[in-house]
Amino acid sequence: MVEVKHRSAKGPLPATLSVGDVARRSGVAVSTLHFYESKGLIRSLRTEGNQRRYPRAVLRRVAIIKIAQRTGIALAGIRQALEHLPQDRPPSAEDWRALSQTWRSELDARIRALTGLRDQMDGCIGCGCLSVDACPLRNPGDIMGEAGAGPRVLIED
Repeated sequence: MVEVKHRSAKGPLPATLSVGDVARRSGVAVSTLHFYESKGLIRSLRTEGNQRRYPRAVLRRVAIIKIAQRTGIALAGIRQALEHLPQDRPPSAEDWRALSQTWRSELDARIRALTGLRDQMDGCIGCGCLSVDACPLRNPGDIMGEAGAGPRVLIED
């Protein structure tokens, strides 16, 4: 295994980590790490025995992925944002600020949409029918009424 110059109380730190090491240190399941790799969110190297080895910087990338997922960012958006981060070092505080600014407007828009839905719910509580023409949640703008009278939502098996 390649050694790096940083030292811990136990000696030199390895330059790469096994998938099990990354899972233990990040709190993410091995299967999740494999999934992240299949989606292009993280990258590993392969040993001669075809075992995955991750650069130590992957720990911070996994942390960023988990934070982004917790805020509801789609994996495609996370992957796109991570493409702008360097692969050869852990993301810095400056890198994080850039990522968070990228996601801020998306989060603000979702907060506004959810607040609007919450506020519209108050008018629907107690109406007894979520398909009336005035229901902004089930039938915004009475789009179902344009198709004529009677039920219009069909569920196909």
